[in-house]
Amino acid sequence: MNLDYVKNNLLFLVGCIVSVFIIAQSIFFINKAYQQGISIGMSKKKLNKVITQSAIFTIVPSLSILLTIVTLSKALGLNLPWIRLSIIGAITYEVPAATSAAQVFGYGIGSSINSPLAFATIAWVMTIGSFLPLILIPLFLEKLQGRIEKFKAKDKKFSEIFMNALFLGMIASFLGYGIAGNTSNGVVYGSIISILCLLTSALVMIIMGYLIKVKKITWLENFALPISMLVAMGMAIVYYNVLPTEIASWLIPGLL
Repeated sequence: MNLDYVKNNLLFLVGCIVSVFIIAQSIFFINKAYQQGISIGMSKKKLNKVITQSAIFTIVPSLSILLTIVTLSKALGLNLPWIRLSIIGAITYEVPAATSAAQVFGYGIGSSINSPLAFATIAWVMTIGSFLPLILIPLFLEKLQGRIEKFKAKDKKFSEIFMNALFLGMIASFLGYGIAGNTSNGVVYGSIISILCLLTSALVMIIMGYLIKVKKITWLENFALPISMLVAMGMAIVYYNVLPTEIASWLIPGLL
């Protein structure tokens, strides 16, 4: 049977249903919060201002979600990433999960997935991986937070070092997906373009941190990540077109 599972109308219908449900849910809770604000004496003018400012400040941070959909659309089409990221997900999970599952079948995330089995496997990996926290957090988060607070109270300095080390370890695990592109004879190679984009995004984040911490431009906190992503993606195009071909195509061994 010839079934276009990437552009399937059923997936599009599911995406529409999911989107309508998410929007309806958001409207419901906004209305509940608005009525609660009125009941505790907040003015309508103040509430409307909060709603407007919140809507504005969610536009740029949500660009990272849009970029994730665009990143995955080459391999998976628009429907599946749209459904996934309408509910839960981020580029730090969706792209590595999809990439890992695709590599099992010999695909890259930048190429079209032609196998129904590969497509279904990627969908399951992306979904199950993000579904587990919805179970684990309600069951274990309170106990985990309690133990963390006890740990902090016992040795505040070491606990800060320990938590920062955990965070950096998590970030380091994602770096491999950004800089490693090819494997040959057991050696992992990284693209010079990927490394330059990584350094570019890091530099932008340093600048954002300076503006936020030193210059006290606190409203940039919600915009730092999408800005760094957009700048790095834009510079990837610049690097590819400006650097000589023999440099742009360099693969450096032993990065990981």
